[in-house]
Amino acid sequence: MTADLSQIVKAYDIRGVVPDQWDETLAELFGAAFVRVTDADAIVVGHDMRPSSPGLAGAFARGAARLGADVTLIGLCSTDQLYFASGSLGLPGAMFTASHNPAQYNGIKMCRAGAAPVGQDTGLADIRALAEEWSGKGAPEAAATPGTITERDTLQDYAAHLKGLVDLTGIRPLKVVVDAGNGMGGHTVPTVFEGLPLDTVPMYFELDGTFPNHEANPLDPKNIVDLQARVREEGADIGLAFDGDADRCFVVDERGEPVSPSAITALVAARELAKHPGGTIIHNLITSWSVPEVVREQGGEAVRTRVGHSFIKEEMAKTGAIFGGEHSAHYYFRDFWNADTGMLAALHVLAALGGQEGTLSELVAAYDRYASSGEINSTVTDQAASTARVRAAYEGGDGITLDELDGLTVTAADWWFNLRASNTEPLLRLNVEARDEATAARIRDEVLALVRATD
Repeated sequence: MTADLSQIVKAYDIRGVVPDQWDETLAELFGAAFVRVTDADAIVVGHDMRPSSPGLAGAFARGAARLGADVTLIGLCSTDQLYFASGSLGLPGAMFTASHNPAQYNGIKMCRAGAAPVGQDTGLADIRALAEEWSGKGAPEAAATPGTITERDTLQDYAAHLKGLVDLTGIRPLKVVVDAGNGMGGHTVPTVFEGLPLDTVPMYFELDGTFPNHEANPLDPKNIVDLQARVREEGADIGLAFDGDADRCFVVDERGEPVSPSAITALVAARELAKHPGGTIIHNLITSWSVPEVVREQGGEAVRTRVGHSFIKEEMAKTGAIFGGEHSAHYYFRDFWNADTGMLAALHVLAALGGQEGTLSELVAAYDRYASSGEINSTVTDQAASTARVRAAYEGGDGITLDELDGLTVTAADWWFNLRASNTEPLLRLNVEARDEATAARIRDEVLALVRATD
């Protein structure tokens, strides 16, 4: 019987429970399908520290080699390290990780050569269709000459590439607390930070895909509580938290207070524009007003886009943008094949902080100009009806504009909010920003009352 993969194939990756939803047999078929769809004669494959990852990665490699592709296994790596390998080697790539999801999950993030994305409209749907077809009738016919499977370590080259993009050699010494969440940051941070004027205080660097200390999802405030306390306890200059596959980085200031990813986006944008005057910066529609303001002040062009990895990368390629940022702490760099890398963003923040004498909170104050609600989820029975109720309440209001680039965005002179439906759960996600805390709280409460009202 043909497998139903609809529950594990997402917008730009594969993610599900192992072995309930998928296993090594399916991984081998995905490897073959990946090679067939990308027409690749060689690929690179890496994996995170989850217990199921080495087996899944090995099965994927066997499937790819069966169809004649030579496979380079780079072993344990962060997702952005896989993107580095894809970019530097000029090969399509596959990364086995479920990012911040619980231990029983695993998945695949795939890219074409040069870290170009593979999403629903750029090959993922075709890969899924082939895997489903083959799962019903058996593996595809092997190539006359099977591919080879070899191993290669790319960690040192990855670290050298990043440090070649940001010069930290002349900064003042900094004390940095790093929470790796038992994820891949524990593998990459020691090598990347080696030789830099940093006194690193490690937290949860032991690679453990069961996540014994907390979920490897710094977007949830409860998962950075330990980091906040340790920064204050150590009298550190800065705290960094990486998610499970270490492609996202969250920042905590010297007081233990979280720094908005929008403020980090604005700070890094200013630094990139100093190197590339007049460049284009991409930001999704949920980032703060401060991002396009800073970009314009620095002489750049700000381009607003939908939320999501594939949309940002597509816009980066189309516009030749030098940098892109999202509210979720994904940061994209032209110098990194338009791919997202939390580590490179972290190095930019460390360089900016260490290049002056003030504290991090003082440094980012110029980039953190507005009050925001953060993302608030509401479970609703009818996403469309709840959204329509909100639209009706604000449409036609004095000085109010509406747009539907991604969900519903309502903008006034002193505030804006965005309401988006989840693609996978019966949720509406609300983000509010205003010029002051009181207005942000008022709009937040107004919109939530409408969203959560019974029909």
